[in-house]
Amino acid sequence: MNRKKGVIFLSLAIIMILFGLWFSTTNVYKFAKGYFAYNTQPENSQVEEKTKSTKKEIKEDKELYPTRPKIGEEIGELYIPKLKATLPIYHGTDEDELEKGVGHFAESVLPGEKDNSVLSGHRDTVFRKLGEVGEGDSLIVRTSAGEFKYKVNKVRIVDEDDRTVIVPKPRATLTVSTCYPFEYIGSAPERYILVAYLASKTLN
Repeated sequence: MNRKKGVIFLSLAIIMILFGLWFSTTNVYKFAKGYFAYNTQPENSQVEEKTKSTKKEIKEDKELYPTRPKIGEEIGELYIPKLKATLPIYHGTDEDELEKGVGHFAESVLPGEKDNSVLSGHRDTVFRKLGEVGEGDSLIVRTSAGEFKYKVNKVRIVDEDDRTVIVPKPRATLTVSTCYPFEYIGSAPERYILVAYLASKTLN
């Protein structure tokens, strides 16, 4: 009789142990599944949102100027609040464009687009007072795409053949260049450079 009770108790113990193992492993699995689902979902969502944002930015840039300008065409105006001056911008930097206003270096991006948009002008005409503009000042470009406000981040004085002025930039940048020194007689040996980053934009 005692032997029979012992067998019963042993069987019940084994059944309870097996049930406990089954219950715990099942819940652990559910917990693990839920935990990983919860923790990976935000990460995946962030990746998806970042991808959507990048695609949106690329699309916006492409749509700024559906039609690219031709050399000699007026593409907008440069407003310099510090000087209270509004200057026309022409696509190209040949003498024909520079005689009429500010020239846009045709191999650079257009104002408002990501990368380096380069503008040039003569120191004795449109940019004769550019030396009064420095770090922290604003440069505003208005084009068919909208209004783009840049803030001068750096002032550089470089040799006339310094090509770093036109190198690509990782962000929307406006580089404004003119001959230097301003009072120099003849062909000036240096360039006065304003490097400005896009601070805000209002699209048309």
